[in-house]
Amino acid sequence: MNAPVALFDARPFFEQALHFGLQHGLLNQAKLDAFDVEAPKGMVQIARYFGSEFLRPDLERARERLVNLVSLALQHSSQGDLRLAAESLRDNTLLSRSKAGSDMLKALIVMPQNSHFGMNERGAFNDRHIPQLERWSLLGYADYQAELAQRSRAAQTVEAAFWLASQLGLAPDDLHDAEPDAEAVIRTALLAQATRQPDMPDWVTFEKMIQSLRKKTATVVLAMPADLPAPLHSVVQGVLQSVHSDLPKIIDPKLPIRKLFDQLPAFMGRYFWLEDALSEVDQHDRNQSAAWQKLTQGHTDDSTVLTLLLCIAAGTAPKALLSDKAAATLVRKIRKSGLQAQLGSDFIRARAPEPYQSDFEQLWQDFVAQAQATLLSDHDAKLSDALALLRHECNIQ
Repeated sequence: MNAPVALFDARPFFEQALHFGLQHGLLNQAKLDAFDVEAPKGMVQIARYFGSEFLRPDLERARERLVNLVSLALQHSSQGDLRLAAESLRDNTLLSRSKAGSDMLKALIVMPQNSHFGMNERGAFNDRHIPQLERWSLLGYADYQAELAQRSRAAQTVEAAFWLASQLGLAPDDLHDAEPDAEAVIRTALLAQATRQPDMPDWVTFEKMIQSLRKKTATVVLAMPADLPAPLHSVVQGVLQSVHSDLPKIIDPKLPIRKLFDQLPAFMGRYFWLEDALSEVDQHDRNQSAAWQKLTQGHTDDSTVLTLLLCIAAGTAPKALLSDKAAATLVRKIRKSGLQAQLGSDFIRARAPEPYQSDFEQLWQDFVAQAQATLLSDHDAKLSDALALLRHECNIQ
């Protein structure tokens, strides 16, 4: 048995609905007369909006746009059902259907084109969007549907990012200002949930979240957020799967966290954290202070600082306390290789707490000016003067 042949109707959907309405008695002559009055008015309005109502080419293009806008509105509202479309023509004016089609396109144009906040405009349709409306007003319903599907997915992703960010205390305006990708926000929110982090993290907190995940690799649980609105489930579920795919690298202790998230191309921009320079500086200062405390063994006196710097300038490991034997060895090394005072200054800038760097630098420069000649002297073969100097200025036991 042969399959039925479907006839392709290339006429605009408006024309199809019009003919259907006439054939089935849904539209009468009075309605057609009303269309004849409305159509020229609509054409002039459209021509004026996109160009000039006084130019024949603009008027001819306006006729195409009018038919196309009405077709879009009818096909969308009826979902392709000609009877419903004909009834819509019967119950509404031609210009109202044209406006409905135009409103559909305006709403489409201001929808997000993708999920990146920095690449989408904010606000309602305005004059800057007119060139886009000019193009879309001549495209067909299939083009509209394809674009609507893509933009709807992007809009849902953005909406999910807004919702999850709000659960972590971040306002929509702050999210717009940060300009992340919406999926990156969702991924971070899912990690925050897994680590019981209540706020949107800055880098310092984000790093701690990852450290926490690495400590409990066997019990990492990534789940859909509770109370997530049903329309957002599909989007978040897809992003959740991508986080599961990332998890082996995220919990790999051999991968430095900063390098993974901020330098590895596949992960750059894939997760989101608030840029908080002050927080990072504070963390750096705390780390630096802790490291300095460890080096100095908690001492802050000048002798301890000079002992550390002298070791560095001699090219040996920094120590806060030297034995007589170690001090003698240090002097011999200095006399053989020289005193590299700049290494001491570099060490201060790299390792000393910032509030003390200026004072430490002055202390070091004064010491070098006073002690260099004695430490390098060829007339002190037994190191007596050099060791006496170090016992006075440094920590020698």
